[in-house]
Amino acid sequence: QVQLVESGGGLVQAGDSLRLSCAASGRTFSRYNMGWFRQAPGKEREFVAAIHWSGTTTYYADSVKGRFIVSRDNAKNTVYLEMNSLVPEDTAVYYCAAGLQDYGLGVDLKLYNVWGQGTQVTVSS
Repeated sequence: QVQLVESGGGLVQAGDSLRLSCAASGRTFSRYNMGWFRQAPGKEREFVAAIHWSGTTTYYADSVKGRFIVSRDNAKNTVYLEMNSLVPEDTAVYYCAAGLQDYGLGVDLKLYNVWGQGTQVTVSS
């Protein structure tokens, strides 16, 4: 089983860009579909983006489509979330998550069985 560590969060202004990274330990990273989720204060954790273990398929929440890009480098055991044109509503703790490829790629939190500790993203207006 992999372990996940997110990095790259911070405080930015509206319209800025930020890139989050999620580094995975272990030699089985390529067996996992990867997802990004976020949780704002007082709200439930919500899906942001996901990428197939092969990197060939990606999903995005409607709220980030066209602004965020998810990618992965299996040689570096790392998944990325490029966030552009950030708005205050993007403020949240961002989590990366891993789900075994047998579970399928999707937006449901239940498909992912390994979670990172989260990284805070704050967008000021």
